[in-house]
Amino acid sequence: MKLKVFRLRVGAKLPTRAYKTDAGMDLYYCPNGEKKLYDEVDEFFIPPRESRLLSTGIKVEVPYGYMLEIKNKSGIAYKKQLLVGACVVDPGYNGELYVNLHNTGHETQVIRSGEKVAQAVLVPIVHCSIEEVFEDNLNKGTIRDSGGFGSTGER
Repeated sequence: MKLKVFRLRVGAKLPTRAYKTDAGMDLYYCPNGEKKLYDEVDEFFIPPRESRLLSTGIKVEVPYGYMLEIKNKSGIAYKKQLLVGACVVDPGYNGELYVNLHNTGHETQVIRSGEKVAQAVLVPIVHCSIEEVFEDNLNKGTIRDSGGFGSTGER
């Protein structure tokens, strides 16, 4: 399978994999040049406890039956405390890919043009129909039952 990618700007980088066995494809920051979003320039600043949309300069054609999930890069999450939010790209989306980064740290973080900002994983989707039921007997009698949010205790 091939993922079709279109560069919207000259400086845009195509997604890459560091190793051919990697699940994720690295996405790169590419300033949009229009200074619409947070005065985007070659160096992009993300203040503590704030989120910013970073442009990638690319569009992708996500095949029907799949979604493109935008995920954290472990090094950026660990070293810069930058986490990805709003991460699903549906088939049929025809706009530029943006990466929503949230700075969970205490210092302003800088992203430079051409720097890796996230990774994208192409994920198969199972389309199902929704059936409303009128008696709550969902998952009754299972070992797990309704336990959640720490119900199995710490190990």
